[in-house]
Amino acid sequence: MRRTARIVGILFLAGFLTYGVGSLIATDIVRSADQSDSTALFVTGTGLMLLNSAFVIGIGVLMLPILRAHDTGVATGYLGARIFEGVVLAIGVVILIVVTGDAAIDANTVAYNVAEAGLGIGSLFFCALLFRTRLVPRFLAGWGFIGYACFTAGTLLVLFGVAGAGLVGAIPGGLFEVTFGIWLIARGFASTATGRLESSSPEVLGPDSAAVAAG
Repeated sequence: MRRTARIVGILFLAGFLTYGVGSLIATDIVRSADQSDSTALFVTGTGLMLLNSAFVIGIGVLMLPILRAHDTGVATGYLGARIFEGVVLAIGVVILIVVTGDAAIDANTVAYNVAEAGLGIGSLFFCALLFRTRLVPRFLAGWGFIGYACFTAGTLLVLFGVAGAGLVGAIPGGLFEVTFGIWLIARGFASTATGRLESSSPEVLGPDSAAVAAG
């Protein structure tokens, strides 16, 4: 589990880097009037954005067995949210490739906000499970819940035409993901996490079962 935590932490941080840098490169070229000498750079930018889709889906896959030990429904839902995010973000990249001009950028922005709204909703349950099980410190899980709530609200408001809401809403959630990634790399998940696995302890099973186990 320690190695998995490190990989997940690296993927959280790598996702920020690949999508952020890739998006800046690709959208700047799409806006440019002269794209004749920018093909290689555009391919690099869109390639980085697509790599992020692989990273975010990888996070869901790696987290599945860890979360499933505590709550199968949340584990499956978080994986689904990550797959949804990765696929919709990839659709936005494809739009950047096949459509031109401001229409491409606008459509990619819509895809981004839809993807992140889906992730935000799924991550609320994810953070609630982290809080309940103490897989990470409760202050960090609580911060994540608040951050993803703001993130979800911001992306939904953008979809309904409220300019600037996405950026404001993304700040607490984005800071959480960076901090969470660093925490997982440095400390990992708590080995004393509580949850469904407690049901096999002698205190829960009762004195007769404890006596059998002791015998």
